[in-house]
Amino acid sequence: PDPGTLASVLTEGVKNTISDSRVKVTYEPEYVPAVPPAMPDIPPEQLAGMIKATVKVEVLDGNIAYLKIQHIIGEEMAQKVGPLLLEYIWDKVLPTSAMILDFRSAVSGELSGIPYIVSYYTDSEPLIHIDSVYDRPSDITTELWSMPTLLGKRYGTSKPLMILTSKNTLGVAEDVAYCLKNLKRATIVGENTAGGTVKIDKIKVGDTDFYVSVPVAKSINPITGKSWEIDGVAPHVEVPAEDALETAVAIIQLR
Repeated sequence: PDPGTLASVLTEGVKNTISDSRVKVTYEPEYVPAVPPAMPDIPPEQLAGMIKATVKVEVLDGNIAYLKIQHIIGEEMAQKVGPLLLEYIWDKVLPTSAMILDFRSAVSGELSGIPYIVSYYTDSEPLIHIDSVYDRPSDITTELWSMPTLLGKRYGTSKPLMILTSKNTLGVAEDVAYCLKNLKRATIVGENTAGGTVKIDKIKVGDTDFYVSVPVAKSINPITGKSWEIDGVAPHVEVPAEDALETAVAIIQLR
């Protein structure tokens, strides 16, 4: 009689059958598919305001840059607000001697943003194959490569880079952490990540208010030949999420 309870029971059944916690059954009578706003209709200043709301920038004692990122923006938005991003974020952190990227609350992002972030911490040449993403509906595999040119200067490959993670770190942020970890460019500090996916579709079940959320793409790392999905990204230094920042600072000071 209670559709919400039925959805929970079905979800548990699916988890026990296929061991994939990303597949969920939900009952949502008010569900309306989200339609992203058309990018050209939003003024750059407004976009910059949105980005500022999801990024915290600070320079800590010891000349350590701290960037807390909740959403990883995509290529289209990065190009449109590039100069504002440089002024608000990058110009402040570029002169620092080490950097901490805080992904503990990062739960959303755009796939096209992965090469942007990774490229700032790698060399311009040679280009690096960062990731391959197989999209099931289109049966197309897209290769993600580092970028030869970027807005502003690169942070480089020699200064320490720490990435903070939690059990809530999800999706595209997991991909960035996994790429930089396996390129041996970053030290991951915190908790094992959620083990999400790069893309989920919500499929309506017949003429009902039940929906099934299903992963429809898969990330395959060219270095490991494996994916971070389901199992998540394991940290180099495992500590409770609330202690990750203090631990990362201590590691940088020790180095």
